[in-house]
Amino acid sequence: MNVNDLVVQGAEPLTFLDYFACGKLDVGTVESFVEGVAEGCRQAGCALVGGETAEMPSMYADGEYDAAGTATGAIRRGDKLLPRKESMVAGDVLLGLQSNGVHSNGFSLVRKILEKEKLDVKDAAPWNKSVTVAESLLTPTRIYVKPCLEVHRRGLVKGMAHITGGGLLENVPRMLPDSLASEIDVSAWEMPAVFQWLQRAGDVTAAEMARVFNNGIGMVLVVPAAQVNEAESLLQEAGETSIRIGVLVERTGEACLLKKLESWK
Repeated sequence: MNVNDLVVQGAEPLTFLDYFACGKLDVGTVESFVEGVAEGCRQAGCALVGGETAEMPSMYADGEYDAAGTATGAIRRGDKLLPRKESMVAGDVLLGLQSNGVHSNGFSLVRKILEKEKLDVKDAAPWNKSVTVAESLLTPTRIYVKPCLEVHRRGLVKGMAHITGGGLLENVPRMLPDSLASEIDVSAWEMPAVFQWLQRAGDVTAAEMARVFNNGIGMVLVVPAAQVNEAESLLQEAGETSIRIGVLVERTGEACLLKKLESWK
């Protein structure tokens, strides 16, 4: 997740530091944690250069632990930071890159829904019986660094938004100038099963879903209309499935306009 926040600035992730705190050190748990971090670093092309392991029995109960991380990156000399707001115009295309689940946001609401449904994390997931609730919900956040850097270095993107807490409604406007808004057709992609179940089980409105979850889109790119085919081809070569989810329009009110929201039922 950290490295996705770096790449939207046009930065290449270089290093990662991890932090692991617990009451009593369990070697197996720490090994699993570090293995996961190392895999994430491989996917992002950055180095795991160190970190901190803290054992604090007065702070954590047995079996509990806390984990965190920090990523650093750099912009190539002569490159400009993203977003390039001054170059954005009405008609620029919004490409969405698919998420692989809830990612790292919305878990306060997720936990409330699980409690309401009396579901344990070890139960089979109602939206996918082949895995447990925990296995599905804790699927690591997709790392978009390499394909996003590729299209950025080709000069094909004007801005990128990592869709985290706040969903499309709050994250896409961060990369836009005050004169433009994003018009997004949410029927352009199918909401993944996990979000459909959360919406039904929690009786969550479509508007609230849009504010809390990524709903299947983990990254949004602003691409010039004349270069959208080239960007799509490059992303496909990098293993990404991109979806044309909308366009930029002149702003007359809200900064993010979600069309066909009624399709989220």
